[in-house]
Amino acid sequence: MARRREKRSSTPESLKRRKDGDESLSQEPDSDRRLITIFVIFFIVIPVISMVVYKVKFVDQVVIETDSSIRNKGIVKTDINFKEIITEHSKTLENSSIRHFDYPVLAYITPWNSKGYDIAKIYNSKFTHLSPVWYDLKSQGNGLVLEGRHNADKGWIQELRSKGNALILPRVVLEAIPGELLRKKKLREKAINLIVTECKEMEYDGIVLESWSRWAGYGVLHDPDMRKMALQFVKQLGETLHSTSSPRNNQQHMQFMYVVGPPHSENLQMYDFGPEDLQFLKDSVDGFSLMTYDFSNPQNPGPNSPLKWIDLTLKLLLGSSNNIDSNLARKVLLGINFYGNDFVISGDSGGGGAITGRDYLALLEKHKPTLHWDKESGEHLFMYRDDKNIKHAVFYPTLMSILLRLENARLWGIGISIWEIGQVFGLSTSP
Repeated sequence: MARRREKRSSTPESLKRRKDGDESLSQEPDSDRRLITIFVIFFIVIPVISMVVYKVKFVDQVVIETDSSIRNKGIVKTDINFKEIITEHSKTLENSSIRHFDYPVLAYITPWNSKGYDIAKIYNSKFTHLSPVWYDLKSQGNGLVLEGRHNADKGWIQELRSKGNALILPRVVLEAIPGELLRKKKLREKAINLIVTECKEMEYDGIVLESWSRWAGYGVLHDPDMRKMALQFVKQLGETLHSTSSPRNNQQHMQFMYVVGPPHSENLQMYDFGPEDLQFLKDSVDGFSLMTYDFSNPQNPGPNSPLKWIDLTLKLLLGSSNNIDSNLARKVLLGINFYGNDFVISGDSGGGGAITGRDYLALLEKHKPTLHWDKESGEHLFMYRDDKNIKHAVFYPTLMSILLRLENARLWGIGISIWEIGQVFGLSTSP
C-alpha cells in the first residue's frame, strides 16, 4: 500500500450541484463540530443488524440500533450535529479485547503517524493482522537490497504478542526495477530469499507485499508475458512463505497478504487485477488487501470510497454476492480509509489532498461548518471558504460512513483492511 495512492477520477452529482450553486453551505458557519473518533464505530458499533444498516444507504435521516453503549446516545446517524461530535470525538471503548467482526481485520501502522503503534497495543485483540509499514525492496547495482530493518521495533512486537494474538506481517514495497527482477530467475530467487530470511531473523509471522501498483506504473503489466511473470513471482513468494514454518510456532506456516488496487472500470484492462488473477493466486495468498479508497482526486473532487463503486469492484472480483465462493471471499479485505480529503473546488483551480484526524479537527474548530450526508456515496462532507475566499469540500469518515462499509463487508462475507490506524484522530486513545 503506497503512502499516497493513485486516485480514481469522478465527481458525484451531489458535489457538482453544490459546486455550481449552493454557496450557502459555506457562507453559514453556524455550528461548532468536531470529529467523532472512528474507533468508536470500529469497536462499538459492529454488533448491529446487518440488513437494517444496509438500508441506510437509501434513507435520508436514520438512527441505527446498536449496542447499549451508544444506543442511548443516538449518535450513529446521517444528521449528526456539532454538540454530539464535540462530546463524543475523544471517547473510546472501555472493552478493548472482545471482537465482534467475524472476518479477518488487517490494520496498517506507519512510522510517520506513530499514534498507530499505541492504538495497536491497546486494541490488539480487535485485529487479526497488523502490518507496520517498514520495508522497501530496491535495486542496488546488479543486485537487490531490502531496506527498513531500522524501522522495526522488537520491543513493540513483544508487547503486542503479550497482549493478544494478532499476527505481525510487515509491509514490503517492491521498488526494484521490474523489468530486471521479473526477467531474471536469480533476481527473483534473491528477492524471495531476502524477504523470507528477514521474516525468520526478525520472527515475523509473514509479510504484506505491495507491487502491483508499481508494476502498473512501470507499464510492465501491459505486456502479456511480463504480466504472467509478475503473477508467477507473487505465487512463488507465497508458496515459499507457506512452506516455511512460523518462527513462533512450527505447526503453522508464514502468512502472505498481497495488496491490489480496484479495477479502473467495468472493462478490465491489462494492468487491472481481475477475477482470473484472484483465482490464480488464491491458494498461495492468505489475504488480498483491496484498496477501495482514493476514488477521487484534486482534479476530480468527491468522496473517498463511494458505496456503489465498492459494490461494483466486489462484483467484478467475486461475482454476485448471492453466489460466491465463501472461502475465496474471506480472503478479500475491503479497504477502509481512516483519513479524509480537503479539496479546493472554486473555479478551475483544483488542489488540496489528504488530511488526518488532527487536520479535520482544526478545520471544524476554525470554520464551524454544517455537515451534509451524501446518500449517493454514503459519506459525510462539509464546505468552507478559506482565508483567501477559496471554496473547499472536505470528506472525512464518520460513524455512519464507516458502519455502512463494515456491514457491506459482512454481507459480502469479506474481511477489512484499514489504512491506517495512526491517522484517525489526535486526542486521547485511552480506553
